[in-house]
Amino acid sequence: MHRVFALLGKRWSGLILAVLTQNPGHFSELRRAIPGISERMLSDRLTELGEAGLVVRRVDEGPPLRVCYRLTEAGLALGPALEELRRWAAVHLADTTAPRSC
Repeated sequence: MHRVFALLGKRWSGLILAVLTQNPGHFSELRRAIPGISERMLSDRLTELGEAGLVVRRVDEGPPLRVCYRLTEAGLALGPALEELRRWAAVHLADTTAPRSC
């Protein structure tokens, strides 16, 4: 579990994977799909996810030159776990503004 959260617990990593479970995407599409992420952070996270064997990068020859990202088989295998986390969050994190009691 430590290795899983060391990788997926980094800010933006889970969101990038969640977006890529829907469809492969070009860098600019991923950036638009994840509001608030900087180009540098998206690039860094895609590199880390690629090194972990979850994302593959493909250069589409241009003009214009474009880079497309898609999940590997290992990345696709995370789909059910990400969906389960989404369901859990919908139930248990639905209202984070409500006061909590001890």
